[in-house]
Amino acid sequence: MKTSPLAGKPAPLSMLVNVPRLVTAYFSEVPDPTVPEQRVIFGTSGHRGSSLKRSFNEWHILAITQAICEHRLRQGIGGPLFVGIDTHALSVPAFASALEVLAANAVQVMISERDEYTPTPAVSHAILTYNRGRTSGLADGIVITPSHNPPEDGGFKYNPPHGGPAESELTGQIETKANQLIENRLQGVKRIPLESALRAATTHLHDYLSSFVGDLGNVLDMEAIRSAKLSLGVDPLGGAGVHYWGRIAEQYGLNLTVVDATVDPTFRFMSVDWDGKIRMDPSSTYAMQRLTALKDRFDIAFACDTDADRHGVVTRSAGLLPPNQYLCTAAYHLFTNRSSWRQDSAVGKTTVSSQMFDRVANKLGRRLYETPVGFKWFTEGLLDGSLGVACEESAGASFLRRNGQVWATDKDGIISALLSAEITARFGRDPAEVYRQLTTELGEPAYDRVDAPATREQKKKLQALSADQIKFTELAGEKIKAVLTRAPGNGAPIGGVKVVAENGWFAVRPSGTEEIYKLYGESFRGKEHLRRIFAEGEEMIRHVLGD
Repeated sequence: MKTSPLAGKPAPLSMLVNVPRLVTAYFSEVPDPTVPEQRVIFGTSGHRGSSLKRSFNEWHILAITQAICEHRLRQGIGGPLFVGIDTHALSVPAFASALEVLAANAVQVMISERDEYTPTPAVSHAILTYNRGRTSGLADGIVITPSHNPPEDGGFKYNPPHGGPAESELTGQIETKANQLIENRLQGVKRIPLESALRAATTHLHDYLSSFVGDLGNVLDMEAIRSAKLSLGVDPLGGAGVHYWGRIAEQYGLNLTVVDATVDPTFRFMSVDWDGKIRMDPSSTYAMQRLTALKDRFDIAFACDTDADRHGVVTRSAGLLPPNQYLCTAAYHLFTNRSSWRQDSAVGKTTVSSQMFDRVANKLGRRLYETPVGFKWFTEGLLDGSLGVACEESAGASFLRRNGQVWATDKDGIISALLSAEITARFGRDPAEVYRQLTTELGEPAYDRVDAPATREQKKKLQALSADQIKFTELAGEKIKAVLTRAPGNGAPIGGVKVVAENGWFAVRPSGTEEIYKLYGESFRGKEHLRRIFAEGEEMIRHVLGD
């Protein structure tokens, strides 16, 4: 797919979302359940959509929230429900709708003090903190966010008592019940007015910010960062972590500058992403133009997306680090500087992440745990300490506390970003320089991902691929060693196929939210070899699709 001529440039006024129109549509437009795109659809990160497309409207939120309430009742989840929201324009309206239903169902709800925005990791941290030592009366949570999606989108996700993303079976149940409620024109949805919900005895204020920030010294070596006197820069990208960074700097004595604390639901301060859309993606070189332009002002700089579950790290020596490179460096650093972690704790990665993780794990003498895409696959390992660090190629990660106990079971962009400062403080070099040292020993991979159009039928074919459909025996001049449709770590379906040779691989999987498929590839023999891998991967896909 072609790169937009606007990519990396300031967003023109004509591109900005009309917020009044967006919010009006949220309340006034009613989804048609006979239209597939207007039904509740839980992907890897909850239900997402736009009110302008009737895919994220009040009916969706009322129905999903009622379905969650009924799930809690069935499962005997009687503790508080922690609710967080990000800075997207549809998040506040969705919060109001959800609270009306939660209060009507007598759910004990924890909402943020001072109407503060709440990052995804702060909600996961709050759930786990409350549930520590408990076996009954457990807490769970809702995060209202479409993550780094464009300004016109809204999102709504549920985190069960384990604190991480809900499993597919559970989201399927919630999705089914919510759609039934919409089909029945919300008959069965309990609801009270917002004013009453806010005053309800079941609605409580919670200081997410102080709880989360005050605990950071137990997951990061904040004293090492402070003592190194590093000059740090952070761009919250107008997201939910905007007020967390100042408190972090104050509480831990860091020389940290927030380069822009603006919160604006149009996100007009962003540079345009590769496809001509505004997207708050801290791993995108196009979206991160503002911070990368400031790289020489700081020893290390970083950013998080709108719900602060993803990170981007900018170094003086290399600019914005690709997620695979930074997270391989992070895994290497953590396992060499966390002596209290279990000796059998593993390095977790998704199946489309770099094979550099495999080589780093081997160097460390650690087991590699490879899963399908989706952070939910890492929850159990983070909970019991069998995973030291869990990494996604899309700049999502979390890791254990310094004592080897669980910190958060959802992605945490804040600790991932701050870890870059710990790495710099400990090594005396930035993460890009540490990564380059690793490549001299382990090899230097070339990695990329391309997106291509795919119809719904083509996506179904790709989703159902089997290994015997791949008739080729070589990939870019090397014998194919494995054709995978299930992840080696847990045996779960990867929703596509991965073809592996000695020094390269490719994987293809259909998008869950767009009419595209995603083709990932990597080579340890250079960019030309990678181009051959992509060309042959595309040929294999055409063969499978019958084109």
